[in-house]
Amino acid sequence: MSDKLIKITRFVGLGFFEPVIRLSRGEESKKNTILILKKIVAPLASILLFLGVWQAGSQALYNIEADSRIEKAFNGQGQAAAAEMRICIESGDVSCQPNTLPSPAQVYGAFKTLLKDHKVINADKKRFKEKTAILNKQRTSEGKNPIVYTGRPSFVDQIITSIKTVFAGFLLAIFIAVPIGVVIGLSSTLRSSFNWLIQILKPVSPVVWLLLVFMVVKTLTKDSNTDSSFIISFVSVGLCAMWATVVNTAMGVSTVDKDFINVAKVLKLSAFQKVFKVILPSSLPLIFTGLRITFSVAWMVLIAIELLAQSPGLGSFVWEEFQNGANDSNSKIIVAMFVIGIIGFLLDRLMLIIQTFVSFSKNEGI
Repeated sequence: MSDKLIKITRFVGLGFFEPVIRLSRGEESKKNTILILKKIVAPLASILLFLGVWQAGSQALYNIEADSRIEKAFNGQGQAAAAEMRICIESGDVSCQPNTLPSPAQVYGAFKTLLKDHKVINADKKRFKEKTAILNKQRTSEGKNPIVYTGRPSFVDQIITSIKTVFAGFLLAIFIAVPIGVVIGLSSTLRSSFNWLIQILKPVSPVVWLLLVFMVVKTLTKDSNTDSSFIISFVSVGLCAMWATVVNTAMGVSTVDKDFINVAKVLKLSAFQKVFKVILPSSLPLIFTGLRITFSVAWMVLIAIELLAQSPGLGSFVWEEFQNGANDSNSKIIVAMFVIGIIGFLLDRLMLIIQTFVSFSKNEGI
C-alpha cells in the first residue's frame, strides 16, 4: 500500500511527501529526516520569511505615508491639525488611514470579506430565481427570453468565469495549433515557407490580438444577441497562446524516427492511419510540452485581455478595484494576485499530470 501511495504522490507532483511515507515505515531514518528538512521544513520556513518581510515592508510604507500626512497637515494648517491627523491615524479611522501596501492580516481580512460577499450575492441570486421562476416559465412557454439576474458578480463568480474562458481559449488553441503543426511538420517545404509567418505572429502582444479579434467579432455578431465579450476574450486568448503548440507539434512531427515511417509504408497505412497511429503517438512528449506552455501563456494573457476588454473575470475585477480606490481595494487586488498565481500553478500541475499519464503511466503502472 505504501509503495502505491509513493507512486501516486510522484504522479500528482507531490513527491516531497515521499520521505515522510518512508520515514513512517522506518526506512533510512537519517536520510529521510534530512530530506524532510530540505523538502518540507525549508519551504515552510521560506513562507514564514516571506510573510515576515511582507509585514515589515508594509509597516514601513505605512509609517512613511502616515508621517507624510501628518507633515502635510502641519505645513498646511499648523500644529493642531497635525495632532488631529495623528490621533485620527492612530484611532484606525478609515477616512484618514494611509492607503499603501496592505499587511498579510489585511489581505486575509479582504479574502474573508470577498467570501462573505459571495455568500450574500448567492443568496440574492437564489431569491431572485425563486421570485421569477413562475414568470420565467410563462415567458418560456410564450417563446420569450426568461428574465435573468443582472446583479454584480461575486469574486468567486469572476474566478469561475476566468477559468471557463481560459479553457475555451485553450481548446481553440488545440484545434487550430495541432493540425497546423502536424501539416507543417510533415513537409520541410511548408516549414520553410511558413516559418517567417509563425516567427512574426508568435511575439505579437495580446493587446494587438484583442483589437484584431474585437474588429472581426463585432462585425460578425452585430445583428446577434450573442455575448460577444466572452467570444472576444477566449478567441484572443487562443490566438495569442497557440504558437508554442504549433512550433512544438511541428518539431515533434518532423523528428519522428524514420524507421517508424518506413514501417508505416511497409504496412501500407493510409495517410490518416499514419498520422494517428504512428506520427502523433511518437510526437506526444513534444506536443504536450507545447500544450503546457500554451496553457500557462493562455492564463497569463487572459488576465490582461479581461482587464483591457472589461469582460467579466479576474482581470476585470482587478481593474475595477484599482479604479474604486477604496481603503480595502489594495488588499483585494493582492488577494486576486495570489488567486491568479495559485490557479496558474494548479493548471500547470494539471497539464503535467495529464502529460505524465499519457506518456508514462502505462509503463510505470499505479
